[in-house]
Amino acid sequence: MSHRPPSGLAAVSAALLAMSRHLEMRDVLKTIVASARELLDAEYAALGVPDDHGGFAQFVVDGVSDEQWKAIGPLPRQHGILAAMLHEAKPERLADVRKDPRFEGWPAAHPDMSDFLGLPIRDGDDIIGALFLANKRCPKPEGTCGFTAEDEELLGILAQHAAIALTNARLYERSRELTIAEERSRLAHELHDAVSQKLFSLRLTAQAAAALVDRDPARAKGELQQVAALAAEAVDELRAAVVELRPAGLDEDGLVATLRTQIQVLDRAHTARVTFASAAARALPAAQEEALLRVSQEALHNALRHSGAGHVDVTLSRRDGSTVLRISDDGHGFDPAATRRAGRHLGLVSMRDRADGVGGKLTVESAPGKGTTIEMEVPGG
Repeated sequence: MSHRPPSGLAAVSAALLAMSRHLEMRDVLKTIVASARELLDAEYAALGVPDDHGGFAQFVVDGVSDEQWKAIGPLPRQHGILAAMLHEAKPERLADVRKDPRFEGWPAAHPDMSDFLGLPIRDGDDIIGALFLANKRCPKPEGTCGFTAEDEELLGILAQHAAIALTNARLYERSRELTIAEERSRLAHELHDAVSQKLFSLRLTAQAAAALVDRDPARAKGELQQVAALAAEAVDELRAAVVELRPAGLDEDGLVATLRTQIQVLDRAHTARVTFASAAARALPAAQEEALLRVSQEALHNALRHSGAGHVDVTLSRRDGSTVLRISDDGHGFDPAATRRAGRHLGLVSMRDRADGVGGKLTVESAPGKGTTIEMEVPGG
């Protein structure tokens, strides 16, 4: 590789340091894409992490506005040049991607792209991503590619470090999942012990009430009131077990069936009426379905535990080419303008992060005494 001026070396160093600074997968992806685009002076950059179903679990772009991204629609599938990078596992440098025989077109709102540089991101023999740039900012004689062999070599170096950063992020997420699994196991033991103790106390108190009912009705009445209180506590513990420990069947059953099942369980477990309706939304990429499920769980938890609602309604529908999840309750509501503290307490920050992470949008409507509506919209479906 030829020597670069100090400013170029500084830029490479800054990009590599930035990639190693993050552990959250989404932050790592954004940093890689922004670094690649800036380093090679391109109009557009993107990185896709493939799933096992012909789509992308994550797809991050740089150089496209939020409005454009929303208008483009669903995440791309593994086809055309993207598929070539993933399956043929070799770099692609093209003067005009539109003239390549593998080109299959873009959605109407997609920005126009011509010269193209892309390559796979490898972890050993595995392809864990595809990184590509388009529209080099430089004069381009007719029929030539603005991206040079030196650009390709530089992007290759960046991709090697991107593979390390992505692998570290995956390990971090895996360790976090294991921590959550351990915490759930601990919680299950605690719930089992707590419920067993409550039921044992309930049994003893009921026996005491039965013994007192004839000779001391007043004391028997007090014991029966204690039975009712213990029963209510045991029910609360069981509700927690159902909500917190029941595994989601998203991979096997899909989003609609998983939501319906979970909401049926919640409806049985809580005094509030919980309903669900779906307008037969089509399947979405796995990352979007998981984000919608997690947001629904967080919103339902808030509505059932904190809002005092008597009715919670969940709907999944299509609107203008998007899928819309809506959770409405008739609880006591809150003031969204004064919720910096409450927002973290209610999980609104994490819900917004989940929506942003899959190219979606989260809106919250609430007012004291007027209930709350949380809506998440993602492209496609």
